Amino acid sequence: MSRCQAVARPLARRLAQPHCLMRTFTSSASRTAEVQDGTPSTTSTSASASTTGPEPSPLDLDPNTVLPQFESQLIKAGQMPIGSRRRRVAMRTTGDLPFEHLPYQAFQEARKILAADREQKLAEIRKQVERIAQLEAQDPNSISGGQAMKDTKLGSMRRYVNKLQILADINDPVVKKRFEDGLGDMDRPIYRHYAHRKWRSYNELLINQRIKQFSIVPDVLPKLVPSADVQLFFRRLKVPAGNVVDSAVSAHPPRLRVQVFDKGERLVSIVVLDADVPDVEKNGFTKRCHFLAANIPLGPTTSSLPLGLIRKDDQLAVPWLPAFCQKGAPYHRLGIFLLEQKPGERLDADKLRELYAGRDGFSLKSFRDKFGLRPFGFNMFRSVWDENTAAVMARHQLPGADVEFRPTRVYTMKTPKKARGWEAKRQGPKYRFLWKYTKRIKGLSNARGWTKRR
Repeated sequence: MSRCQAVARPLARRLAQPHCLMRTFTSSASRTAEVQDGTPSTTSTSASASTTGPEPSPLDLDPNTVLPQFESQLIKAGQMPIGSRRRRVAMRTTGDLPFEHLPYQAFQEARKILAADREQKLAEIRKQVERIAQLEAQDPNSISGGQAMKDTKLGSMRRYVNKLQILADINDPVVKKRFEDGLGDMDRPIYRHYAHRKWRSYNELLINQRIKQFSIVPDVLPKLVPSADVQLFFRRLKVPAGNVVDSAVSAHPPRLRVQVFDKGERLVSIVVLDADVPDVEKNGFTKRCHFLAANIPLGPTTSSLPLGLIRKDDQLAVPWLPAFCQKGAPYHRLGIFLLEQKPGERLDADKLRELYAGRDGFSLKSFRDKFGLRPFGFNMFRSVWDENTAAVMARHQLPGADVEFRPTRVYTMKTPKKARGWEAKRQGPKYRFLWKYTKRIKGLSNARGWTKRR
C-alpha cells in the first residue's frame, strides 16, 4: 500500500459514515458578523439547541428509570437512583408492568412452585404459633423442669418459627429484588438474613483482618468478636476500616451506619479510643478517650448514628476530641467500639463524666467490666502528622504541636562476630593486588574510590 492510500483510507471511512456532519460552503455572514449584527441566524439557533440537549422526560427523573446522563440532576434534587443502571434500563422497557407479572412462561411456572412451597411454610408457621400460645398459657408447675424448661422450649420454638419465616420468603424473586434495590424492611427476618449473609461474605472478613493486623486484640481488649456491621463516614465520605484520615477531616465527629441482624431495640454505648498516645516519662504508650456516649437506642431500622448530634445530658459523657498525632510519632490507631448494655438498664451519664472527664489513661476493659457491657461492633481509622495537624491542634487548644519525636538508636547487646568468608581471609597486605576487584574489603576499597591507581 502506498503512503497516499494509507493516509486517505481513514478520511474515506469517515466520509462514508451516514451520520457524519459536513460543513457546506455558504455565502452567509460569518459567526462574528452575526453576533455583531445582533440577529442570530437559524444555524446558530439550531446549534445552541443541540448544545443544551433534550429536555428530561418524567421517566428520566424517576429514581426507578433514570438514565446515566440524568443521575446528577436527580441527586441534586435530593433523590438517589434505585438499583443498578442495567435494572433501570430494563424497567423503562417493561413500562408499568410489575416485576412479578413479567410475561415469561418459565418464570411464571417457577413462581407457581415457589407459591405452593410458601403456603406449606405459612401453614407450619400458624401451627407453631398456636403451639407457642398453648405453652405460654400452661402452668410452669405442670411442666417437668419448671419455668426454666418452659423458657427453653419457648426459645427453641420461636427460633424455629423465625427460621420458617426466612424459608418462606428466601426464594421469592420480589423479596430479593427489593433487598437489592435497598428497599427492604429490616423488621422482617428475611431482609435481616440477606443483610447478614452479605456482611459475612466480605465486611466481616475485612474487619476481623483489621483487628488482627493492627493488634486490637490484645492491646485494647482480650477478646473481640464483631456481630454487627459498622461503617464509618466523614463528611459523606465512607472510610474503609484502617485507612489514614486527614486531620482536617477527622476534626469533625463522624457518622456511623450500624446494622444489627437480630430483632428488637437495645441501648448501646459508643467509645472512640486512641490506643497509641506516647508517654515520654515511661518511654511507652498509653490510651486516650476521644468520645464516650451511653444510652443510645439502636435497632434494625435505626441504623444511622451521627456522633455530632448526640448532645443529650443523659447520653453524652465525653464530647468529641479531634484525632491528632505529634510529628515523628508512629500512626495512632483510633478504634470505634460499640458495647451493648444490659436489657432495660441505663448508665448514669453524670457518673461517666466524673470518671472519664480526664480522657487520659482510659481503659476499655475496665469500662466494660465495671458496667457489664458486651462489645459487638467495631471500626477504626488511623491518624498521622500531616500539614493540617498543627492548625487543628491550635484551633482546639491542644498542646504538643511543637513537640517532635525522634527515634532513639538502640545498640545491640550481641557480642561482635569476626568477619567470615573468602574475602575476610584475604584482607591482609599479602592480597593487596585483589583489593581493586572487591567492594567488601575492610579499610581501603575500590567501591568508594579509596584505592588510587599507581
